[in-house]
Amino acid sequence: MVHRHHVSSPGSVTKLWKWGSSAEPGFPAEPQQPGYGAPPPPGQYPPPTYGQPPYGAPQYPPPQGYPPQGYPPPQTTYPPQPQYGQQPQGYPPPQGYPQGQYPPPQGYPQNPGYPPQPQQPYGQAYAPQLPPASQGYYGTPTAGDYGGAPGGYGGQPAYPSPGYVTGLDPQGDASSEVEALNKALKGLGTDGATLIRILSKADPIRIQLIRNTFHQRFGKFLGETIAKETGGHFREGLLAIVRGPLEQDAYNLYNAIAGPGTKEVVLNDVLLGRSNADLNAIKLEYHKKYNRSLEGDVKGDLSGKTERMFDMVLAARRVEESVPVNPQQVEADISELHRATEGKFGTDEVSVCAILTSRSDAQLHAIAQAYEVKYRVSLDRIIDKEFSGHMKAALHQIVRGATDRVSRDAQLLEDTMRGLGTKDDLLINRVVRFHWNRAYMTQVAGGYQRLFKRGLVQRIRGETRGDYEKLMVACVE
Repeated sequence: MVHRHHVSSPGSVTKLWKWGSSAEPGFPAEPQQPGYGAPPPPGQYPPPTYGQPPYGAPQYPPPQGYPPQGYPPPQTTYPPQPQYGQQPQGYPPPQGYPQGQYPPPQGYPQNPGYPPQPQQPYGQAYAPQLPPASQGYYGTPTAGDYGGAPGGYGGQPAYPSPGYVTGLDPQGDASSEVEALNKALKGLGTDGATLIRILSKADPIRIQLIRNTFHQRFGKFLGETIAKETGGHFREGLLAIVRGPLEQDAYNLYNAIAGPGTKEVVLNDVLLGRSNADLNAIKLEYHKKYNRSLEGDVKGDLSGKTERMFDMVLAARRVEESVPVNPQQVEADISELHRATEGKFGTDEVSVCAILTSRSDAQLHAIAQAYEVKYRVSLDRIIDKEFSGHMKAALHQIVRGATDRVSRDAQLLEDTMRGLGTKDDLLINRVVRFHWNRAYMTQVAGGYQRLFKRGLVQRIRGETRGDYEKLMVACVE
């Protein structure tokens, strides 16, 4: 892979931020300006089609102060989701298979009593009740426009996930937490147990309230203080939590791109499978913190068709999850995927990426099932045969995230601990990312147990030590 590196220019960033700087990532000295994260301005999205509230309700009880003022209440009832061995709602049974049955894709657990099903982290809940697909399909992306429906993204836009709304002023009283944190961080030694107890259990909105209150009460940044008083992987874990999910995403992307080479796995973790609202929030946060364009920086570090694939991802033009799955569109997509891979000499990577990066998770789930039924081979197997390197890993992450997110994320955790040595940075980021939704973290731990026949907590304890170990375990438990 060819890497192109940055050339310093006015306003560019050429080295990592140091704690205590006025623009340190995640800890701005001034209040964040209202901006991204509010409902899109008129004309930015197509008008609501079905009269339903925006899709994207979090899967756990929303923290105090969320959703932001001005958003309608989220839809709370959703139809059952298709599982392996079960057809998508409204999709006709494939010829040659009994009513309601699909063969399970290869590579996923077949344990009795554990039918894998698509799971999504906070902010990407399942589609609300909508009119049948026969009333229209919105969102028929093509390779030419990187996805998106005529006039917009298709369907009602999701609002950002908890922690991805800038300018939000969390309400509540965090005085007891900040007093305890300040006491734990001053004097000789640090009370790691108190830091873990308070920070590992706070949701994204509570973390922001704690940060704001700490700064107001003591005139210093919580992140800067933690960085001075702690060290090693324990410090990195605490800072990943204190920054919150949005600022941590921007921080990780910058570090993945800065300097020689590219941490491609970090790009995959942060950018793939995200909602349009969250991707746009990440792009704005990155520009605000580093005065750089995320699209430009990613483009400068990738090359060829992988660069084009991430152009599609960063366009943030996925079909919204509120769009119902259309059987005719699924059939057209699987025919195009077959033509672009096994149906021709060589591989049409751009056509494959245009479909897989622009469809909703519900559509991708239906595509994966229907492809295997029609062609007797899983999409996973096709990606293995037809792709390599970064693009192969990225496409696997997209498809597996739509078909069985819990198993995919359990595997991602195992990948950080497998073999010689532990990939501590990846372990920290993945554990912290999943822990923001406690219910989802529990599902991932259960999926890990089923896949690897041992507990996730036990595995982490075998790979970590000291306060670092206790913090990771607290996030999982």
